[in-house]
Amino acid sequence: MNQWVHLCIDMQRIFAEDTPWHVPWMSRVSGEIIELSECHPQRTIFTRFMTPERATDMPGMWRAYYEKWHEMTRAKIAIELLDVVPDLAHLIPPARILDKMTYSPWTSGHLHQQLHAESVDTVVVTGGETDVCVLAAAIGGIELGYKVIVLEDAVCSGTDETHDAALELLRSRFSAQLEITKAAEFMAQLRS
Repeated sequence: MNQWVHLCIDMQRIFAEDTPWHVPWMSRVSGEIIELSECHPQRTIFTRFMTPERATDMPGMWRAYYEKWHEMTRAKIAIELLDVVPDLAHLIPPARILDKMTYSPWTSGHLHQQLHAESVDTVVVTGGETDVCVLAAAIGGIELGYKVIVLEDAVCSGTDETHDAALELLRSRFSAQLEITKAAEFMAQLRS
């Protein structure tokens, strides 16, 4: 296996718990994510989708987004809801955290700089939501030249239809640069 990292997208309390952004089937994929993270915490980076203090802190259409979701700004929510879920948080460190204010973890450039410095060429993606932040992470990784592996049984979304559509889009349009596999198959590859 090449030099790889596990990029675990937004496995946060704000999505796992009873909030307007709750992703009901996040718990269905957490077992696979926990297993990979516990086996390789030093290779795991947990992203956190960080909301602004208030909508007016954000530029352009992000301001409109948080005007719609004003109850999810840091001024309104319990700040600990932005934390990684407890089943994974105990792995930090050696697992790392990358905070982001947009869907993509690549926007700031820090992640790419860090991975480039570590000679990483493969990004293994898990987490949520498949049709938003996972999709942005996968396409961003492809754009930067990484081999991207999406573990299809370790990603989740709020709706089955768009989850399936996102996986089909990745599978059909990016097959030369991206692999979609099951968590157990990926873990077996690591052991061989």
